[in-house]
Amino acid sequence: MELLNTRSGKHQSGLSLLYAMLALAALAIASIGLMRAVSMSSTVAGNLSFQQEATAAADQATRQVIATLYSKINGNSAGLDENIADIAYYASTDELVDVTGSQLTATTRKLVKWTDTYCGEQISGSYATCTLAPVTLAGKINGNTASYIAFRLCDATGSSLGATINCARPLKASTTSGTNEVRDYSAGTGVSKSTVLPYVRIVVRVSGARNTTSYTETIVHF
Repeated sequence: MELLNTRSGKHQSGLSLLYAMLALAALAIASIGLMRAVSMSSTVAGNLSFQQEATAAADQATRQVIATLYSKINGNSAGLDENIADIAYYASTDELVDVTGSQLTATTRKLVKWTDTYCGEQISGSYATCTLAPVTLAGKINGNTASYIAFRLCDATGSSLGATINCARPLKASTTSGTNEVRDYSAGTGVSKSTVLPYVRIVVRVSGARNTTSYTETIVHF
């Protein structure tokens, strides 16, 4: 009886060791999974934070661009009738302009040369031109670099009052209502005119930490 009990005890000890090893293995796997989940959550939270910072920087950049454009028409309603390369303003545009480089796949699309190497990084032969030149704002905004380009929503340059040029504009204007964008962004009183100028499309590209890239688009009129 004593011999049988001894053998039974040894057998039970071996099973206990096996169970303990299995439990340790399960705990180790669970710990690894927990660590990876926490790491992933931290990464996602960090990425969201960078995106929010980029969006905030884009808003500040847009304010600067609106003020710059307004300075061109302040006292001269024809100030935005032609291209102005120094401020990355184009007085006409069309549907082939692909500002993010990913909106179209046709070989006829027109890309914006956001960086010196941007066009080379695109798929070879997937675009017609890459000559639209943006402007990079001086200084960084909360550590982010902002570049922009602006297009007047007309099919040709020149006076938007001409019968041969088609432009997107508000349906009607009022001599008593100014432009909210100007009041809000440049601390002005707005532009009071019987004819509201065409819409202007402002695209801002922000580059931040961890290769974060944000594109924002704002449509304004003066």
